[in-house]
Amino acid sequence: MNRYPPIAEHGMVGDLQTAALVSSDGTIDWWCTPRFDSPSVFASLLDSERGGHCRLAAELPDGDGLTVRQLYLSDTAILVTRFMTPGGVGEVADFMVPVETSTPTDTHCLIRIVRVVRGNLPFAFSCQPRFDYGRATHTLTPVDGHAVTFHGPGTDLHVQATPGVTFHPDGNDISARFTLSAGQAAAVVLTTTAGGASAPPRPFLRGVADALESCRTYWLSWLRSSTYRGRWQDIVNRSAITLKLLTYAPSGAPIAAATMGLPEQVGGERNWDYRYTWVRDASLSVRALIDLGFQEEAHAFRRWLRDRINAADTASADPLQIMYRVDGDPHLTEETLDHLEGYRGSRPVRAGNAAADQLQLDIYGEASDALIVGGDIGAIRGWSALSGVLDWLADHWNQPDEGIWETRGGRQNFTYSRLMTWVAFDRGVRAATDFSRPADIHRWTGARDSVFRQIVERGWHDKRQAFVQHFGSDVLDASLLLMPKVGFVSPHDPDWLSTLDAMDEELVSDSLVYRYDPKASPDGLRGAEGTFNLCSFFYVEALARSGRLHQARHAFDKMLTYANHVGLFAEEIGPSGEQLGNFPQAFTHLALVTAAMALDDELQKAQTAPTRAEQGHPATHGLAEPGEDAGGGENHG
Repeated sequence: MNRYPPIAEHGMVGDLQTAALVSSDGTIDWWCTPRFDSPSVFASLLDSERGGHCRLAAELPDGDGLTVRQLYLSDTAILVTRFMTPGGVGEVADFMVPVETSTPTDTHCLIRIVRVVRGNLPFAFSCQPRFDYGRATHTLTPVDGHAVTFHGPGTDLHVQATPGVTFHPDGNDISARFTLSAGQAAAVVLTTTAGGASAPPRPFLRGVADALESCRTYWLSWLRSSTYRGRWQDIVNRSAITLKLLTYAPSGAPIAAATMGLPEQVGGERNWDYRYTWVRDASLSVRALIDLGFQEEAHAFRRWLRDRINAADTASADPLQIMYRVDGDPHLTEETLDHLEGYRGSRPVRAGNAAADQLQLDIYGEASDALIVGGDIGAIRGWSALSGVLDWLADHWNQPDEGIWETRGGRQNFTYSRLMTWVAFDRGVRAATDFSRPADIHRWTGARDSVFRQIVERGWHDKRQAFVQHFGSDVLDASLLLMPKVGFVSPHDPDWLSTLDAMDEELVSDSLVYRYDPKASPDGLRGAEGTFNLCSFFYVEALARSGRLHQARHAFDKMLTYANHVGLFAEEIGPSGEQLGNFPQAFTHLALVTAAMALDDELQKAQTAPTRAEQGHPATHGLAEPGEDAGGGENHG
């Protein structure tokens, strides 16, 4: 087993309550259950010795002649790892059947079907669970050679095999070796239950084949709701499925990523727990799904968000806090797991997130937009929740906060935070008017206009000719790429275009975008970070909307080359093109979706626009893309 495979060398499977990572060598090295934010059963991704894993792979002496490929079955979350050797070809299909339910379940089933399609192939299986992030011991109860149960604190792991696979004790763990010939198949089923629960019935090949078909049918049926018919169908579908896999079905709350502790810089301290629901990330994720046509997910999240506002249960007594557990619990106490080595020695490994009690005023803009988009904010309870938030915000918007990037270097008057409070008031005023709802519109309008003037007067830097990260600073910030998207400025406004030019010069490196310069704006943390995938895709969208289509499409095509072998992205890209940070990252995939849709939209407009000849102008014969003049300058409208 590769001691620490690259972060990108993984696919994800899940059942909408939990998710597991499977490396490209057939190892499950991350699985938390029964929820995304539960303690781990397998976590060798964070400590190859103490974390625990489950491996099922072809076995050859020294790996001679072994080629491994991994893929998803098209438009599904069924992950297939193929092993090709001179003596035979086989594959392992990993999947979990989605469970769309409003009731959380303790029982979760991960199925591994192995089959050989040509020749003969030996396989090796090992299962070494380490409960509670590797802190807890376990006991092993063998039932027979085809079924065992690992007993951890409050959780049991039942491991069962179909005929042809026989488990053998390996200390307090198990292993197996078996050979299959062309046309033969076997399966290993991992089921977690509450401690003391009965083991599930023994699996047979017919049953696991039916489960595979059920999983395939679910995803194909779900994707039929998508209205996207653009140029990048495959990668947009993969991103949509990823966003769905990262959504906790019982509450409708999307999480930021499936993992915790994966570093933004290998060996550094920027290692956070992302298995929670950020109001910002979730709101933007849901907006991306709405744009794709997935309305049920939007309704579920809006109910979750409205319930959080009505519960008024936050550490700060503000209407919302920046993140919650998937069930809405606001308590996310951060602890360091000092017994874990961390991914390639990246310490500390943190569980929980101390940023939960930060003040980040931008969340009210994203939340307002999420509540209003789709038009159902006219519901009485929905409106009551939103109007109360906006009344509070009218009294509290004009103060420093920690900002979108959750810096631990002190509060500032961040321009992006002001921008999104403007969004909150703007959307509230519009909704009150459209739905004839009771509201202090005069007060909200006054606050909106005051925020606008403050951003223009204090967020603008004359010397740099750009909007900057926070008032009194000359530092640029890629979060402001959203300024035209939210309607604050026209994408062709000269002040916006000069801001975009400044970002091009300072934050963009061959289409990859840094979110800000930590050296110019210290964030209270040691070390550096890679370019931020979210910002790189926001950059594509900003270029497209500004008429810079050639540049936008080139940047988008380059970004797609950084996807891993199954179309997944982590949070960041490192200096050598490696993926860094938690994986897969919802923020990245939602931004990919919006960038693709914006680029499709602008390319379509350019294709249907009248040509210069049709407008009575002589034709040009340069290399300019539609939307740009032949000399390379942008058409600013």
